[in-house]
Amino acid sequence: MMHPARTACPCGSGRPLTDCCARHHAGVPAPTPEALMRSRYSAFVLDLPDYLLATWHPSSRPSSLGADAATVWKRLEVLESGEEDERGWVHFRATFREGKHWSLLEESSRFVREAGRWFYLDGSPAVHRLKPGRNAPCPCGSGRKFKSCCGPA
Repeated sequence: MMHPARTACPCGSGRPLTDCCARHHAGVPAPTPEALMRSRYSAFVLDLPDYLLATWHPSSRPSSLGADAATVWKRLEVLESGEEDERGWVHFRATFREGKHWSLLEESSRFVREAGRWFYLDGSPAVHRLKPGRNAPCPCGSGRKFKSCCGPA
């Protein structure tokens, strides 16, 4: 049985989930746009649609989020982030798999702070299909070859 305090956070911080994004999922406000984006990525991985909706700014929030069991999120890379006054931004890449197909979502996201809380406002996403070769590094970021990690059995 896995011990929750030792489970690595899906956001890629290298910290245990309980010390990282789970705090925000439980109600502690994210201190920066990057922390909010990482906690939202983890919420996608962990299927926490209520958290995603609660951290989405009301002006751009959808009325609901449908379940997406076909998408398996594998890796997050934060390329750039920052904030100025009540505005923030995060440029990131998220690798995912749908069935046997691998893709990369790259987005420049915008955030706004209201009453001391950061909210996701919107983003400019682009999705690119990945075609990892058997001997290529695995797109999940493990450092292993694709064929011996997430590749076809």
